[in-house]
Amino acid sequence: MGTLRRAADGAVLAVTFLTVLPLRLRATATTSLNSAAPWFPAVGALVGAIAGGVRAGLDPLIGTVAASVLATATLAVVSGALHLDGLADCADGLGVHGNRTRRLEVMRDSSIGTFGALALIVWFALVVVAVAGLDSKHAVAALVLAGAASRTAALVHAQLAPSARPDGLGAAFRPGLGALVIAAPQALAAALLVPIGHGLLALAAAALVAVGTAFWSRAALGGRTGDTLGATVAIAELAVLLVLLGFAQP
Repeated sequence: MGTLRRAADGAVLAVTFLTVLPLRLRATATTSLNSAAPWFPAVGALVGAIAGGVRAGLDPLIGTVAASVLATATLAVVSGALHLDGLADCADGLGVHGNRTRRLEVMRDSSIGTFGALALIVWFALVVVAVAGLDSKHAVAALVLAGAASRTAALVHAQLAPSARPDGLGAAFRPGLGALVIAAPQALAAALLVPIGHGLLALAAAALVAVGTAFWSRAALGGRTGDTLGATVAIAELAVLLVLLGFAQP
C-alpha cells in the first residue's frame, strides 16, 4: 500500500510540476521531483492529448490553420511555458561570446534576448506547420507521442550530462536509471498510436535530440541545468512532430 501511495504521490507531483492543472499533493506526502520522473512521459502524453483535443475539436469550426495555432498555444499554456522558457534561455546562452560562467549568467537572466525570441518564434511556427499538415486523427496521435517522447528525452538528457551548478533544478533533478526503465515503456506505448516504423523513428529523433543537447550542455556549460532540460523537451517535441509530418507527405 505504501509503495502504491508513493507512486501516486509521484504521479501527482509530475502533473503539478509539468503542467498548470489544478491537482494538489497530499499534505503528508514526502515525495521528491526524482520520484515524479518516471511519470513524465504519461504527463507529457496528457498535455499532448489536451492540445490534440483542441486541434480536433476546433478544426471543423474555424479551420485547420487556426485550430493548429490554438493547439500549439495550448501546448505552451498547459505546460506553463516551462520548457519554452528553457529553450529561450539556452538560445540566449548559445549566442553569448564568453566562457561557461558568462553563458550561465545570461541563461539565469529572466529577460529574453534576441536569440531567445527567435528560437521561440521558430519553434511556434514549425509546430503550427507540423500540426496543420496532419489530419485531425493523426494530429492527435502525433501530439500525444510528441508529449511522451519529449519528456522521456529529458530523462535521457539528465542521464548523459552532470549538473553544471551545485544548485538549481539541474542539480536537484537526478533521476536514476530506474526512472528511465519505467518511463520508456510509456513512450513506446504512445508510439503505437502511429504506424510502428514511424513511431520508432520519431522516438529515435527524440533520443537524438537528448544526446545532442547533452553534448552541447557539457561542452558549453559544463553540464545540464533546468534550462537545458526544458530546451530538450521543446526541441524533442518539435522533432517528433516534424518526423511524423514527413511521413504524412505524399
